[in-house]
Amino acid sequence: MSLVLSQLELYDSLVLIRIDTTAAEPIYAQIAHELRRAILRGEVAAGERLPSARELASALDVNMHTVLRAYTELRDAGEIELRRGRGAVVLADRGLPAEVNKALVALLDAARRHEVPLDRLHMALDEGDRR
Repeated sequence: MSLVLSQLELYDSLVLIRIDTTAAEPIYAQIAHELRRAILRGEVAAGERLPSARELASALDVNMHTVLRAYTELRDAGEIELRRGRGAVVLADRGLPAEVNKALVALLDAARRHEVPLDRLHMALDEGDRR
């Protein structure tokens, strides 16, 4: 297993991003997952700017377009806003209770450990919602 660990300095906070280059999960999805976890845990606050795609790509030793794809996924999920000249900014919490955030982080961690793809997890959640 090849892990890439990078500690990012975000103004007043530090965020650890972990990427497994041998995992089945694409690198852009791993980056999005790690940033999402940092946001959910409060390591990155609403209104805080994320590193530029170029800076993050350099820190992780990946292609800039890989980071841009991760940022696009987070933007499409409503977690960050992308603006020219301003970069990626974390949006305000969508109001999930702390208990739900904690359970979500645990679920995502378990799914990642068992290499359950995100789309399969979505299907399981949708199925559980119908019960």
